Amino acid sequence: MAPDNKHLNLSAGIASVSVAVILVLAKLWALAATGALSVAASLVDSGLDLMVSLAGLAAITYAARPPDEDHAFGHSSAEDLAALGQALFIIISGLVIGAAAIRRLVTPVPLPEREGAGIAVMVLSIVLTIGLVLWQRRVARITGNRVVRADSLHYLGDLVPNIGAILALAASAYLGLGQIDSVVALGAAAILIVGAARIGKQALDALMDRSAPPEMVAGIERIARNFPGVLGFHDLKTRTAGSRVFVNLHIELDGTQTLDAAHAIGAGLRRAIIAAYPQADVLIHKDPIGVDPHPDDPTKR
Repeated sequence: MAPDNKHLNLSAGIASVSVAVILVLAKLWALAATGALSVAASLVDSGLDLMVSLAGLAAITYAARPPDEDHAFGHSSAEDLAALGQALFIIISGLVIGAAAIRRLVTPVPLPEREGAGIAVMVLSIVLTIGLVLWQRRVARITGNRVVRADSLHYLGDLVPNIGAILALAASAYLGLGQIDSVVALGAAAILIVGAARIGKQALDALMDRSAPPEMVAGIERIARNFPGVLGFHDLKTRTAGSRVFVNLHIELDGTQTLDAAHAIGAGLRRAIIAAYPQADVLIHKDPIGVDPHPDDPTKR
């Protein structure tokens, strides 16, 4: 990774953490001032943002480190472990907020107080979030860092509960519709739970060595099939780990050509696959075409 790109990626990660800290503190104050469940839901979301931002900053830092003696394939699976823990935390938080919202729907409670303070904090949240997303997108466009790009998409999705909290507080302040707060909180809780379940499933799939997406596998097959000098291929295997995709592939070559020529074909194919899928870590084994496999060798697939 070029030094300038590393610094840009780190700046995006630090900005993400800084914004999350500011919003958590501001929403804690707003929750104490208003008692609004919609603010509580937004606070939990900002707490999640802080966890995700810290994990993202760690991932960006780790991305600059090469594999070591104890981790020959790198450290990318740590992203999946962190994501799984975050998903469990979000689901529990969403259930707590949802239960509180249902209880307020069935039991009359006083209207939220000092709605103006809550609205001001939500407006601050939206402004800071938009500024952060614009910076993250600029960095991702320059460096191509997928962690920064994913964090940008995550914060972009956070605008919905923040806007919902403003609508709930405004409805309470100007229309006297206190139940709107509970309805918005219930909807926010559902969004949190569904999103967490999706994140958790993706993390669990990666920890279980799930193969790459079908479209990526098909793309690799297409590159191998059309690459000059490759007469066939078999045993294409992929697995995901964090933001990395590990690819193992056996290619069939003309056995009469020199070792240098065979190596050049394999190296060229590896470069072509990485050019199409920069997150890939590719290992290619070369077989002479037409040779019957040894009885002790695994069956070709």
